[in-house]
Order: sequence, then C-alpha cells, then structure tokens
Amino acid sequence: MTHPLVDVEVIGDTSSLPTADTGPRSLIWWGTLGFMLLEGSGFVLAAGAYLYIAAQSPQWPPLGDAPPALLVGSLFTVALLASQAPNLWLEKQSREKREAQVRWGALAMTVIGLFLTAIRMFEFAHLNVRWDQDACGSVVWLLLLLHTLHLITDLGDTAVLTLWLFTHQPGDPQYSDVGDNCGYWTFVVVTWLPLYALIYWLPRWI
Repeated sequence: MTHPLVDVEVIGDTSSLPTADTGPRSLIWWGTLGFMLLEGSGFVLAAGAYLYIAAQSPQWPPLGDAPPALLVGSLFTVALLASQAPNLWLEKQSREKREAQVRWGALAMTVIGLFLTAIRMFEFAHLNVRWDQDACGSVVWLLLLLHTLHLITDLGDTAVLTLWLFTHQPGDPQYSDVGDNCGYWTFVVVTWLPLYALIYWLPRWI
C-alpha cells in the first residue's frame, strides 16, 4: 500500500534548546510563583482574622493572657534572616550549574532547616497561651502553625533534593529545581516578618 508524499515545511530547529531552564523561562518557576501567591493569600486571611479579633477585644492580649515570649521568637527570626545568605548563594550556584557547590549548599540548607524547625518547636512552648484558651490563643497558634507548615514543606523538599543530588548526576532539571526551591525559601523568610510583628510586637504596642 502506497502513501502520498506529504510536503513538510521546516520552520525551525529546536534540537539545540535546553531541556530545562531556570527562572521565568521555566514552567515550574511559574507554577511555584502561583503556589506562593495562593499561600500568601492564606497568610493575609489569617492575619486579617488576627487583626479583627484584636480590634474587637477590649485589650490585647485579653486579660489573663501574656504576650508570647520575645526571646525565642526573635532568635528564630534572626536565624531565619541569616539563612538567606546561604540560600541566595545556593540559588546563584544552581544558575551556574556548579555541581559540587549545589550538592553541599543543598545539604547546608537542609541542616539549617532542621535547626530552624527545632527552634520553632520551642517557640510553640513559649507562646504563653494555649490554642484552646480563647480566641487570642487560637489565632496566634493558627498564624504560627501556618508558617510552620510552609517551613516543614520546604525542609522536606530540600532534604529530598539533597538526597537525590548525592545519589545521582544532576542535570538541567535538577539545577532548575534547586533554584525554584531557593525561591520558595525566600517566600518562607519574607512571609514570616509581618507575622513576627503581629504575634510578638503588636501585643506590646497596643
């Protein structure tokens, strides 16, 4: 059985294009950005609930409640801000596709994530209010739990990436994944700053 010949016009050759890329040229980057926008909306709603409850209360925190202990929360905040230095360094190494630096940088960020998670556990113990004590306790725990969920999510992602990097030969997709993961960690850092002000400083200002 014969088939008629079909004329095919070649309009471009994409064989030389990379299989993966970093930043806005990566589809995963846009997905991560959308994910952060959705999660950021959740933080805004939770912060709005906190401010609404505080505005309806005759005093804040309510009578009988003490403000969260400042030392542990401030220690976490300083350590989280400091983690941006190795995080941004790792992001740069991933763009330059430097294999050894990316491996060890990812391992360092995993250790840093574990350290910060440990501090966060102490933070819960020093909120000076139970989650079920009153509306103040519930919304304070809500804000901290929301951020902790994102902290642990990024830690898990970083740990899996680190294990993969030490057991496989990284390629363009993995360097792109590391860069996106670094961007998400920046999101974790930035979103904590207004939450820190609400949880620890607003009760001391009003």
